[in-house]
Amino acid sequence: MWDKIAAYILKHRVLNLVIVSIILIFLGLKAFNVRMGHNLANTLPDTDTTMIVYRQFLEKYGEDGRSIFVGMYDDDLFTLKHFQDYYDLNAKIREIPGVAECLSVTRVYNIKKNDSLKKFELTQVVKQRPETQEEVDAIAKEIMSLAMYDRLLFNTKKHSTMMLISLEDEYVNTKKRTDLITPLKTLLDDFGKEHNIEMRISGMPYIREITTLKMVKEIVGFTFLSIVVAGFILFLFFRSWRPLVSVVAIVLISVIYMFGIMVLLDFDVTILTGVLPPLLIIIGVENSIFMLNKYHREYDACHDKMQALKNVIVRIGPANFLTNTTTAVSFASFIITRNMLLVPFGILASICIMLTYVLTMVLIPTFFSYQKNPEGKSVNYLNSPRINYIMTKVSNFVLGKKRVIYAILGVLLVICVVGAMRMTTSGRVVDDIAKNDKLYKDIMFFEENVGGVMPFEISIDTRRPKGVMNASFVRKVQQLQDSLALYPEFSEPLSIAEVVKFARQGFYNGARDQYKIPSNNEFGFIMKYMPETKGGELPKIMTQYIDNQMQSTRISVQMANVTTPEIDAISKSLRPTIDHIFPKEKYDVVMTGSAMVTLQGTNYLIRNLSYSLVLAFVVIALLMVITFHKFKMVVISLIPNLIPLVFTAGVMGVCGIPLKMSTILVFSIALGISVDNTIHYLARYRLQMRNNNNDIRKSVMAAILETGPSMIYSASVLICGFLIFAFSSFGGTKIVGFLVPFTLLIALITNILVLPALVLTFNRKKI
Repeated sequence: MWDKIAAYILKHRVLNLVIVSIILIFLGLKAFNVRMGHNLANTLPDTDTTMIVYRQFLEKYGEDGRSIFVGMYDDDLFTLKHFQDYYDLNAKIREIPGVAECLSVTRVYNIKKNDSLKKFELTQVVKQRPETQEEVDAIAKEIMSLAMYDRLLFNTKKHSTMMLISLEDEYVNTKKRTDLITPLKTLLDDFGKEHNIEMRISGMPYIREITTLKMVKEIVGFTFLSIVVAGFILFLFFRSWRPLVSVVAIVLISVIYMFGIMVLLDFDVTILTGVLPPLLIIIGVENSIFMLNKYHREYDACHDKMQALKNVIVRIGPANFLTNTTTAVSFASFIITRNMLLVPFGILASICIMLTYVLTMVLIPTFFSYQKNPEGKSVNYLNSPRINYIMTKVSNFVLGKKRVIYAILGVLLVICVVGAMRMTTSGRVVDDIAKNDKLYKDIMFFEENVGGVMPFEISIDTRRPKGVMNASFVRKVQQLQDSLALYPEFSEPLSIAEVVKFARQGFYNGARDQYKIPSNNEFGFIMKYMPETKGGELPKIMTQYIDNQMQSTRISVQMANVTTPEIDAISKSLRPTIDHIFPKEKYDVVMTGSAMVTLQGTNYLIRNLSYSLVLAFVVIALLMVITFHKFKMVVISLIPNLIPLVFTAGVMGVCGIPLKMSTILVFSIALGISVDNTIHYLARYRLQMRNNNNDIRKSVMAAILETGPSMIYSASVLICGFLIFAFSSFGGTKIVGFLVPFTLLIALITNILVLPALVLTFNRKKI
C-alpha cells in the first residue's frame, strides 16, 4: 500500500501543490473570521446538578459576576478638587454604553423618612457637583454614617475607597465587553496619573477581558517564537536554508488550516485552542526531522533522489502515521470530558495533527524533489564524529550495563512514587494569573479591603408567596449572615436583611448605631413606610434580591480567590448551619455562584481528565498491538513512556504543584508525544532484524545508531518548543512550559537507554 502512496505523491506533485494551494486560499479566507472567546466556558455539562441550580439562579436574579470593582487609596479624596474630579469620573463612566450603574462615594443613596407622607424616600447623598469644601465635609460626614456601604464603597479601617460598576447583561460575556473596558480603563488611568494614585481594577468581567487580551498577544508571540526556535534548531542540525524554508512553509500552512477549520467548526479562540499554533509547529517540525534524516540517509546510500524520496515515504510514512495517530488520540480523549474548553480543543487538535501529518508526507517529498541533491553541509551531520561517538557509547552501555540501568531506574522510581503520593488537588476561580501580574495584585487589594471579588451566592426559597417579607425570616437571614462573618474569606453580605437594617437606620433619622435588625413592632412600622411595589426606586433595588412573588431571596457575598479544597471545606462546614437555621422541611437553600461552579467544575474535570488519560493509554496500546502484533512488544513500548509520567508526578508532589486542569493536561500531552520516539525506534529495530538475520544484539545497536540522532534532534525541537510556554503570563500555561519539557527529556533518556535494554531483556532466551 505504501508503495502505491509513494508513487502517487511523487507522480502527481503539481496536482498536490494545486490542491494544497486551493485549500489554503479557502481556509485562509475563513481564518479572517476567527473570533475570540469572550464568555467564561462552562466547566460542567448542562446536565450537572450544580450547573442546573446555577442556571436557575441566573434566570431568577441575573448574572452574578456582572460588576467591575475600582479601588484606590486617596487620603485627599474629601478635599474639594479631588472630590470634584472623582464626581466627574463617576459621571463619565455612567455615560459609557453598557454601564448600568456606577456607585461610589460621589453617587450613593440614603433612605430618609418622610413623616408627612409616611413613606421612605431614596435620595442621593450627593445631589450635585459640590462647589465648596464645606459641602464636601457635610457629604463625607453623611456617607461615613451609612454602615451599609462600609467595606462596599469604602473601608474605614483601611482608608480605601471603592467604586462599584454594574454592567448590562449583554456586555458581560460578549464582544461588546471590549468596547466598554477600553474607554473605562482609559478614564481610570488618566484619573490615576493626574492625582498620582494607583487605580486598582478587578471583577469577573474585567478579569475575563484582560485575560482575553493577554491571550491574543501570547498566541501571536508564541507562534512567532516557536517558528524562530524551530527554525534555529533546524538550521543548526542541517546547516542549510533549504530544509529550513521548506519546513517553515509547511508548518505555516498547517497553522492557517487550523484557524480556517476553527471557523468552519464554529469554535472560539480560548486559552487552550490558542496553544495549538505553536503545538502544530512543533509537531510538524518533528515529523519533518524524521523524514529529512531518513531522506539524507537513503540518498547517501543510493544517490538517487527520487528513489530516496520514495523510500522515505514507504519506510517513515507508517511510523509517522502511528506517531501522529497516538498524539491525536491523546488529545481526542479530551472529548469525553464534555467540557466547553476541552472538547473543542480535543476535536481541533486531533484533526489538525493528522492534517499536519498529511501535509508533511505530501509536501516534504514534493519540495525536495525540485531542490538540488542533498550534499555538503546539509548531510555532514550523518557522519558527525561526535554524534556517532555518543551513539556508540550509548549502545555499548546498553549492551553491557543493563543491570546498572535497571538499578538506577528502580531507585529513582521509588523516590518519584513517594513524591507522587504527596500530590494534592487544587484550583482557584482565578487560577491562571501570575502572582507578579498587576491583575493578580489588584485582586489581592480587594481581598484586603472588601473581602474578594469572586461571587458566592446563597439562594433561599421560603416555599410560599411573600415569605421573605416576614420579620422572623429576615432575622433568620441575619443569623446566617452572622455565621458567614466568621469566615475571613467572605466580604460583607448584600441581602434583604441589609436593606431592612438600612431602612431602620433611615427610620431613626440616620443614626449609625440604629443599623440593625428591627424588633417585631418596629418591623411592622418600617414596612408601612416602604413604597408600593410599583412605585419609587426602593423596590427596584430590593428586586435584585427578591423574586417577583417575594418567595425567594439571596445572600450575596464576594469571596477571596481561595483554592477549591478551601471552597469545599467552607461549603461543607456551612451546610449544617444552613440546615439548622433553615430546616429542610420548610425551606430550600442552595449554595451557588461562580465559586461553587468552579469547585465542582475542577473536581469534575480532574476526574474526567483522568479517565481520558486512561482511555488514551488504552487506545495507544491497541495501536501498538495492531502495529507490532505481539503483546510483548506492546509492554516493551509502553514502559519507557510510563516512566516519565511517574517522574513528573514525583516532581509535582515534591515541588508542591497541585493536580488541576493545566497540570493533568501535561500527562496527556507528554504521553501522546513521547511515544513517537518509541515507535520510530521499534520500527527501525524490526527492519534491522530482517536485515541482520534476526541478530537481536546487532539489530538493537544498529537501531540506536540510526534513530538516536533523530530522537535527539526531534526531542530538542520539542523541548525548546514547549519551553517557550514557560514565559507565559498564565500560570497553567507556564506550568505546561516547565513540566512537558521535563517529561519529554526523561522520555528521551528512557527511549535511548531503557527501551533497548528492555528489548534485550525480553528476548534474553533468543539471544
